[in-house]
Amino acid sequence: QVQLVESGGGLAQPGGSLRLSCAASGRTESIYSMGWYRQAPGKQRERVAVITNGGNTAYADSVKGRFTISRDNAKNTVYLQMNILKPEDTAVYFCNGFRVGIPPADYWGQGTQVTVSS
Repeated sequence: QVQLVESGGGLAQPGGSLRLSCAASGRTESIYSMGWYRQAPGKQRERVAVITNGGNTAYADSVKGRFTISRDNAKNTVYLQMNILKPEDTAVYFCNGFRVGIPPADYWGQGTQVTVSS
């Protein structure tokens, strides 16, 4: 099993920045990629950014150029630096870990609230 614990959410003004962290523990050697998803009220959960063990990254179009995902393998931690925040970034942000294997598995953190408002 893998446990994921997020931190760093909160309130930011439009144009501001926040940094989310997700610390992984347990059988982390089985994790192929880690990422961030978000879910706003009344909307489906959407993928924001993902990073593989090899350092390859992918972003949702809505956050490209504003958000940066990174990871510290020694600390088993993934980060999401969010800049130029917009009110539409308001959501609960969830950390995800994807395990390859038979069967594959998704692990989720408990979520952290990000609110962008003046």
